[in-house]
Amino acid sequence: MQIVQYGHPVLRWKSKPIQSINEELRSTVREMFDLMYSAKGIGLAANQVGLPFRFFVVNVTADPEQQDEEFVFINPRIRRRKGATTGEEGCLSLPGLYANIERAEEIVVEAYDLDGEGFEMELDELPARVVQHETDHLDGVLFVDRLDPEERLKLDLKLLGFESEFRKQQSSGQFPADDEIKRQLKALEKGLVAK
Repeated sequence: MQIVQYGHPVLRWKSKPIQSINEELRSTVREMFDLMYSAKGIGLAANQVGLPFRFFVVNVTADPEQQDEEFVFINPRIRRRKGATTGEEGCLSLPGLYANIERAEEIVVEAYDLDGEGFEMELDELPARVVQHETDHLDGVLFVDRLDPEERLKLDLKLLGFESEFRKQQSSGQFPADDEIKRQLKALEKGLVAK
């Protein structure tokens, strides 16, 4: 498992809801937490590791010792948004890139945990920002998409650099062609094993 970077088609994929919770999913979640910590992140969505499913992991402390701060959001839905606040965001799929993004100041999110239990959380500040950012990922939306055109223009060169690097990785055989990636994602959605 690895974190994919900008240019990979899975980052634009609209994720499918999880239909069942099993040991494979629990194992994937644990692996995602470990990957997130090693990358010094505080949130990681399934499609950032090449999986087309609606779930993400969060620990706003970024500290693997604080497991009581680990949250898994399966099939999340933001029910309410209130207020507006601007803050800096980055993304493990766009390393080293940061921008100020406007988000709702407070949210209410519903999701399921790894026991299949539904829960609701009222969040503000950093936790609210992280959940909004990760929920966007599940819809194929990146934080740079939320910039106004003038701000986005300033980042275009860096985004082209990420895109170019991904295309080089495809050329060297690290990743298959886009069409093959999309075929694999569709196979995963159907529960088929794509090698």
